[in-house]
Amino acid sequence: MDCIVKIASQKAVVIFSKSSCCMCHAIKRLFYEQGVSPAIFELDEDSRGKEMEWALTRLGCNPSVPAVFIGGKFVGSANTVMTLHLNGNLKKMLKEAGAIWL
Repeated sequence: MDCIVKIASQKAVVIFSKSSCCMCHAIKRLFYEQGVSPAIFELDEDSRGKEMEWALTRLGCNPSVPAVFIGGKFVGSANTVMTLHLNGNLKKMLKEAGAIWL
């Protein structure tokens, strides 16, 4: 779990993903379209992927991917991120974390 916290604090937006996950792809596209350049960790391409996936589940991310961290804090997965986007709070969070400036 310490590994997840350390990675999540490395950049304003961090996404734990799987390359074969369609919802992960949609969430990554959403951030790119907002002008954000997130750090992406593809768990199915990482030697510690299973361990990190287990740690994400213990943090409360169910399903384990996509898991989004903004400003080093766990935000949630696809449903939470899409809700934040639709109600306008995602952009505010991204500005506060320094991921976007406009």
